[in-house]
Amino acid sequence: MYKEIIKLVILIVSQPAKAWEMLSLKENKEEDFLSRFIYPLIGLVTLSAFLGVLFTRKEFDVELALKSSIKTLVSYFGGFYLAAYVLNELWLSMFKRMKDMKQWQRFVGYSSSLVYALSIILMLLPEFFFLRIFILYTVYIVWEGSGPYMEVDEPVRLKFVGVVSAVIILAPIVIDFVLSMLMPGLRFE
Repeated sequence: MYKEIIKLVILIVSQPAKAWEMLSLKENKEEDFLSRFIYPLIGLVTLSAFLGVLFTRKEFDVELALKSSIKTLVSYFGGFYLAAYVLNELWLSMFKRMKDMKQWQRFVGYSSSLVYALSIILMLLPEFFFLRIFILYTVYIVWEGSGPYMEVDEPVRLKFVGVVSAVIILAPIVIDFVLSMLMPGLRFE
C-alpha cells in the first residue's frame, strides 16, 4: 500500500497533468480514498514528526517527540478536513456549482501531496529548511487539476486556483497556530 502511495505522490509532484488525467478516469469507482491514501500519508507525516524530534535534537526526549507527533497529526488531519469543508462551501457560494464533499476530499488530498512530502522531508532533515519555498509548487498542481479533475471553466480558473491553493496551504498552518495558542504545552521549539 505504501509503495502505491509513494508512486502516486511522485507522479503528482513530477507530472501533475498526467496524474490528474489518470485520477479523473480512476476516481469514479474508488471509494476508499481516505483509508488507502490520506490516512496512511498523514500517518507517515506523524511518524516523521516523532522520529524527527527524537533523532534530530541533541537530547533524546520521548515526551517532546510525542507532543510533536500529536500536534502534527491534529494539524494535518484537521487541516485536510477544514480545507475540504471550506472549499466545498465555497464551491457553491463562489463558483455556483453543486457541493460534492467526496470529490473535494480527493482533490484536496491529492493536491496536498507535495505539502505532506515536504513535511516528511523537513521533519526528518530540518537543516534543509530552504525547501519550504517549494510548497508554492502546490499552486501549479492545483492549476493542472482544476481543468480535468474539477472541470473549472477557463474564465474563473485563476480565481479558483488562487483560492484553493491558499486554503490547502494555509489550513494546516492555521490549525497548528491555533493549537499553539490554545495549548502552550504543545510548544516545543
